[in-house]
Amino acid sequence: MLRVRDAMTEKVVTLGPEASAAEAWALCREHGIRHLPIVDGGRLVGLISDRDLRDVSPPRGDREATTLRWVRVGDMMTRDLSTIHPLDTIDLAAREIYDRRIGCLPVVDEGELVGIVTSSDMMRTLIELVGARGFGSWVEVEVPNQPGQLANVTDVIRDRSVNIAGVFVAPASRETYRTIALRLETGNPGGTVRSLEEAGYRVTTVVTSSADPIHNPFEERQGTPTSRRTDL
Repeated sequence: MLRVRDAMTEKVVTLGPEASAAEAWALCREHGIRHLPIVDGGRLVGLISDRDLRDVSPPRGDREATTLRWVRVGDMMTRDLSTIHPLDTIDLAAREIYDRRIGCLPVVDEGELVGIVTSSDMMRTLIELVGARGFGSWVEVEVPNQPGQLANVTDVIRDRSVNIAGVFVAPASRETYRTIALRLETGNPGGTVRSLEEAGYRVTTVVTSSADPIHNPFEERQGTPTSRRTDL
């Protein structure tokens, strides 16, 4: 099971509460980050975001740098924080970020800041989970909402000697059915699609992405080319 520790950023840029808003703004720009945990004596005491810094910034001009130098981050930071533990599941972190409409969660273990997980980390993790970073194809199959259907579909794909890079299940257009979306490590899934249809499954979508191709001689020999995107 994927844990927060597997997705979080461990090397966290932090500041102390006595630092100025100007220092915080400079760190955000230097590191390309939007959230700065505020730490005092190794303990997390608050969080400041680039939005907080923009809110205290006057209109651009000579007064901006002077104003930010006089504002302490300890006076403007958010103190009532939602945090998460490194051993919590990644889906819990995603739900917390979504439900609370926040951009990040500091990761705390026994009161000590050990990392931070952001909405960008969530997107990167999603890409890795579904295998969407490299070349391949998406094939969506509509199946009855019954036990064993996923195993049956993957058996068909195994018989085609095609690797599955990612898979997830979603509601289908028909109430008693589910959609199984499979990321296949092949740029030519035609043979697999045909085998699924011959097994009685309804293939609703085939999408081929562009990147360095993953060659599967078995699939290329017995399959047929597919278009970049086909909604069947």
